[in-house]
Amino acid sequence: MKREPAKSFQDLIVWQKAHQFVLGAYRFSTDFPKTEVYGLTSQLRRAAVSIPANIAEGFRKKTAPDKLRFLNIAHCSLEECRYYLILAKDLEYGNSLELTSQLEEVSRLLTAYSSSILNSDS
Repeated sequence: MKREPAKSFQDLIVWQKAHQFVLGAYRFSTDFPKTEVYGLTSQLRRAAVSIPANIAEGFRKKTAPDKLRFLNIAHCSLEECRYYLILAKDLEYGNSLELTSQLEEVSRLLTAYSSSILNSDS
């Protein structure tokens, strides 16, 4: 089944799922200790926002290498979030299981999206 091409980054399922992850990361980090406001809270939120932001920025790039560069940055930010969720769990700041599951889904979608761009260029 062939999908209609996305007209905006908001049409991309990977962006939608990444945006939902950001919302979850904000909710999750709300109850972190106040001492973490400039530490883990800020780091997690910034890395989380970077995922859909880079997907959005890459969407309008004209060439596959340009698009893939931004998707790679998004994936790097995703891995950064993965670590912050491990750290938050180990510090007993909350249960990150649901967010980790969302992150895994975004990772799979991002890998598939990157592969489709790479393969469409060849």
